[in-house]
Amino acid sequence: MTTQLREDRPDVAAPVPREISRRPTGSDRVFTLGSRAVGAVVLVITGGIGVFLAIQAFPTLRRYGLGFLTETRWDPDSQTVGILSVLAGTATVALVAMVIAFPLSLATALYISEYARPRMRSTLVSVVDLMAAVPSIIYGLWGFFLMQPLLSALARWLHAYLGWLPFFQVGADPHAAQWDQTRYTASAFIAGVAVSMMVLPMACAVMREVFSQSPAGEREGALALGATRWGVIRSVVLPFGRGGIIGGTMLALGRALGETIAVVLIISPSFDLKFLPLEVGTNTVSALIAGRFGEASPAQLSALLTAGFVLFLITLGINTLAAAVISRSRSGAGTDI
Repeated sequence: MTTQLREDRPDVAAPVPREISRRPTGSDRVFTLGSRAVGAVVLVITGGIGVFLAIQAFPTLRRYGLGFLTETRWDPDSQTVGILSVLAGTATVALVAMVIAFPLSLATALYISEYARPRMRSTLVSVVDLMAAVPSIIYGLWGFFLMQPLLSALARWLHAYLGWLPFFQVGADPHAAQWDQTRYTASAFIAGVAVSMMVLPMACAVMREVFSQSPAGEREGALALGATRWGVIRSVVLPFGRGGIIGGTMLALGRALGETIAVVLIISPSFDLKFLPLEVGTNTVSALIAGRFGEASPAQLSALLTAGFVLFLITLGINTLAAAVISRSRSGAGTDI
């Protein structure tokens, strides 16, 4: 600390504040450098995956061009390869999964953070988090052996009473005396239900964490003005947690788009361009790669990696869009998703 003489008392040295340096030192510097290194490694790995897939996809894109994205058939023997129907199936399974998982995860997160008693809260958090540790093949077996018979009957009911909606139509008579159950099995609807249980704990964990960080001052202010518990949730918790809701939903959507084993076990592969989630037969990009990777020739392997490259770009675009939305929301500035 530097000193200078005081004007009123020249014999006494007055302290002069030193300049404050914002450069981290000691453990702060180690933590900063370590965090930057980990972030750089993640970016390098992600970029390396993208570059590898782009290189492997170049022969297929050079041969088929944009027709690879617009062709519905996948018949390597006749030199006809395209993923339009597969992309439609991927979107269908992911959409069904998110329609089921989003309200369940939001309601679960709100109940745990706002309604559950403190003694139950830790138990519920552990149970929901343990759902994320269950292997995907277990969810696939659960969906195939247990849920498929039950959901096929539900699909028939939806077709019978809501069949006037285009996406609930099935090419069968739901009112027949002996209804054809095979027309309602191995569908995108059943696969989507299994995938929704897999993505639910991820979305719920993010939402719950953000809800728990809502400002206590605003909560107390709302209660002081006579708001009910639901009023506090509607006026304080949900607006503050908008970024967490979006981030958790997008994280779950990315998982739903790339889920493989559970979908492979349930669906009946087909390459029909349709948006009929209740009807038998569909396919996804990840299921296509897993099902045909072992017997693929070099040309077919390049086509499969091209499909993976397209899925990689779609997932990357969704996550980038989610990050942009979160950064503009209230909770995104102070909450890492």
